[in-house]
Amino acid sequence: MQTTQANPRVSLKNLLFTTDFSPASENAFPYALAYARWYDSKLFVAHVVPPAPRSGIPLEPLPPEADRDWQYAKEGMDNFTKNHAKESRFESVLERGELRDVLPAIILQHEIDLLVLGTHGRHGIKKLILGSVAEQIFRLVTCPVLTVGPKVTPESAPLETLNRILFPTDFSPGSLHALPYALSLAEENEGSILFLHLIELFPLDADPRKVEANTRARLRALVPPEADLWCKPEFVVGQEFPPEGILQLAEERSVDLIVMGVHRASLSKGPPHSPWAIAYEVVCNAHCPVLTVRA
Repeated sequence: MQTTQANPRVSLKNLLFTTDFSPASENAFPYALAYARWYDSKLFVAHVVPPAPRSGIPLEPLPPEADRDWQYAKEGMDNFTKNHAKESRFESVLERGELRDVLPAIILQHEIDLLVLGTHGRHGIKKLILGSVAEQIFRLVTCPVLTVGPKVTPESAPLETLNRILFPTDFSPGSLHALPYALSLAEENEGSILFLHLIELFPLDADPRKVEANTRARLRALVPPEADLWCKPEFVVGQEFPPEGILQLAEERSVDLIVMGVHRASLSKGPPHSPWAIAYEVVCNAHCPVLTVRA
């Protein structure tokens, strides 16, 4: 049985907030401010301007004053800075290029420890047509990502503190990679953690009560001994498909944050039950922010 010996402290020295100046991004910014305050972090606010469309005729790059997309982005960043000048100091970053190239470079250059973003949470046809910038970012970056979905409001997820954190796990190394973040945030806010393991189907020859007892013991072994001094961990074992089970428990227990590990291999397009698909479904439907940590 795997046992957590100590609670490793998480350091969030540099935070990056990405914005497209939309209401979804604006809704997420207070959460970036809250995490920067809790960890006394330096905050960067970034916007990436897409490259100009390719033309069959070779053209010289437009000067900045004639580049409408760049001017629109600059005005957006200036307005953003002006509107939030009283809330916090932050460094603005405005870059042009393909998102897959620019964003990792920003993260590397500024040694970003946490990325914060808002998402529209597109589904179905709209997602196929418009795509999802949030999904692109999930696949691009290696640092943890805090996503504020379309159903998150200050009423559903207060900004002052994290009273209750939900940590769903399948006990895999990728999942447990996120555990230090759940523990550190709970300690920072003197909050509690709900440890959750969901079993889709019990084996036919297994005693459900014995399986549940053994699983609770495995969950209990994840908690460092000293955590009992500042945290009241709870252990929940359920029989449900992961997205539904995670969202249901988060709603029932008024969870302020969900912390999930995401396997690197699962970031490629996969079946609906893959860890990445589960995380994206949770992000789109949760009434609280979701912190995803890549293994």
